[in-house]
Amino acid sequence: MVMNGFLIGFAIAAPVGPIGLLCIQRTLQFGRRFGFVSGLGAATADLIYGLIALSGLSLIQLFVTHTVPLQFAGSLFLCYFGVKTLKQTHEVPLSRPTTSLAVAYGSTLLLTLMNPMTILAFLAILARFQDTAVSPLSLLIGIFLGSASWWLFLSQLMHLLKKQLSPALSRSIQYLSAFLLLGFGGYGLYELLI
Repeated sequence: MVMNGFLIGFAIAAPVGPIGLLCIQRTLQFGRRFGFVSGLGAATADLIYGLIALSGLSLIQLFVTHTVPLQFAGSLFLCYFGVKTLKQTHEVPLSRPTTSLAVAYGSTLLLTLMNPMTILAFLAILARFQDTAVSPLSLLIGIFLGSASWWLFLSQLMHLLKKQLSPALSRSIQYLSAFLLLGFGGYGLYELLI
């Protein structure tokens, strides 16, 4: 049932982690379209991982055996976005986009795909519904729609809040987002070293 998938997708997307911060940062800096399109990249990655989970064990084993390189690349990517956000916040007016919608979508898609733990979450979700009459494909469509709905809600909310924020407070949020992205990336690299 699509509604089950919708609720799952919404719940998976809702916790604010690195992708949520990136969506918030891009909405505040470049507008709601950039925030929403960034979120659509994450929703697409969820759909891709769900399809991989449905396709069988061989593809899953491929991703699981490459966990360390994916985590390393994803952590570096987060650090890159943190540094880029710091630079843009310091040098560029908040309303001028320095990237395209396609880059916003693609970068978030890649960043989300670099988290191999997502595939394990989808394995658990699909296993839960395996013995029911729920079609796995309709479940995945629902997950995508639920995730996309969360990103639409978050980007719209941030857009509305942006109008209430002073430029100084908006910049402070940008700096906080940048440092948190750097923190997530740094922690991912640290985990690989211990």
